[in-house]
Amino acid sequence: MSYAAYPILLTPGPLTTSDRTKQAMMKDWGSWDSDFNQITARLREQILRIVHGEDSHVCVPLQGSGTFSVEAAIGTIVARHGHVLVPSNGAYCQRIAKICKYLGRKCTIIEYTEDKQVLAADVEQALVKDPSISHVALVHCETGAGVLNPLDEIAQVVAHHGKGLIVDAMSSFGAIDIDARKTPFDAVIAASGKCIEGVPGMGFVIIKRSTLEKCEGNSHSLALDLYDQWVYMEKTTQWRFTPPTHVVAALDAALQQYWEEGGLDARGGRYRRNCHALIEGMAQIGLKSYVDPAIQAPIIVTFLAPNHPNYDFKTFYAEVKKHGYILYPGKLTTIDTFRVGCMGHFGDAGIPGAVNAIKETLKAMGIPAHA
Repeated sequence: MSYAAYPILLTPGPLTTSDRTKQAMMKDWGSWDSDFNQITARLREQILRIVHGEDSHVCVPLQGSGTFSVEAAIGTIVARHGHVLVPSNGAYCQRIAKICKYLGRKCTIIEYTEDKQVLAADVEQALVKDPSISHVALVHCETGAGVLNPLDEIAQVVAHHGKGLIVDAMSSFGAIDIDARKTPFDAVIAASGKCIEGVPGMGFVIIKRSTLEKCEGNSHSLALDLYDQWVYMEKTTQWRFTPPTHVVAALDAALQQYWEEGGLDARGGRYRRNCHALIEGMAQIGLKSYVDPAIQAPIIVTFLAPNHPNYDFKTFYAEVKKHGYILYPGKLTTIDTFRVGCMGHFGDAGIPGAVNAIKETLKAMGIPAHA
């Protein structure tokens, strides 16, 4: 099967990658070989460049999915007696709170509905009310519904109170601006299979150097100790344990393409155009997006499912897949929805093609427009 014959992934990651990125995985690498170590070093430099963090932060890569790196960041940065504030407006915020519980870190949650944005004023109020809070853990783009949270506003509040900020930027990094020179944060976490358009299998944490230097002994885990990983990499240029070599090579190729495309402005611009075309196209066939456009992130869009007895997500999913597109189930607990991603290497025809596939599928299912 040729690369072009694979279905397009309209998901929040994994996502559709370029032939060039796939081709980078065709070579085997020795994990201690100097050529591979140079790739790791180059990745770390290029990732820091995206947030302008070269002078203040370090990049620590880690094997595993993005959640591995989120847990590693919380376990490494937050001392065992620390207290984490989690403003929660979706499933990935809830996952951070669950991680804190597993790690034995005290956690306070600010609850929002899934269609609402986190408010800096609420974070301010919580920090004033409870000075024992040591860190705030924020999901930048909550892809449970597709809401973009106001990172810079919240970061300024957290910094004003002298607390640490840990940012899950899994689905925003590389497409939505995060500037370490302007936005104070202790850590920003992302992964290979998201907006950089690599393949899944590796996460990374951008950590303020002065913060990481104080984190020895905090971690609950050997494998997830970012301090130990950083110290070892600085000394040897190598990973402590067997790295996902093919994933690293693919990310290196994806980063080269990222800069060739024009970096953050170009990548984010492409996703915004995709998002606009998606919402407009779906509206024309009677499908309404769930999130207010003012707080909609250009990463993934949640749509209300058709209110019709013939609608069944599994059938809908399977039929759209036959047309060459893979969607994502809804993440909401109270409303029937499905999600369509805006990221990935699928060209200008991808979104119009997906809208048409959905239109044809609804027609085949006997669901009229505006159902």
